[in-house]
Amino acid sequence: MSTLVLDAEALYRELLRGVQQLRTPDTRLVGITSGGAWLAERLHKDLGLAGQAGVISSAMHRDDFSKRGLSGAGQQTQLGFDVNDSHIVLLDDVLYTGRTIRAVLNELFDYGRPGSVKLAVLVDRGGRELPVQADYAAARVALPAAQSLALARDDAGKFSFKVEEA
Repeated sequence: MSTLVLDAEALYRELLRGVQQLRTPDTRLVGITSGGAWLAERLHKDLGLAGQAGVISSAMHRDDFSKRGLSGAGQQTQLGFDVNDSHIVLLDDVLYTGRTIRAVLNELFDYGRPGSVKLAVLVDRGGRELPVQADYAAARVALPAAQSLALARDDAGKFSFKVEEA
């Protein structure tokens, strides 16, 4: 059995190029907790954008909320701008079933009606359960359903991936 090895830093550089193509001068970056928020924070800095990137949580709109509750919810939604008519690039580390994206879109619309939302992800691993597609994916990989892929960040802000058995 082969072990999947992904260079998260190289994929981040690809994501940076992809986000540069997706954004306009008035685009807002919003990252999904926690990996997407880490990406948005670093992209915001690397792109030299003013202010802070937004953070959005899927916790309150998940279809498994009754099972999960707020445990593991991490950071809560923080959007330092008016969502109405904003052009948003939503960032996530790994796109899988599409359920987190559905929940995050519901959360986003609780704050207003954006002009547009584009999705950029570090890794698209397939396995969709909902009709959700990234506008940009730095990589596409196939993993068995029994495995999960998680972005990690060290104290210096360097990214790596962990493949875990479910």
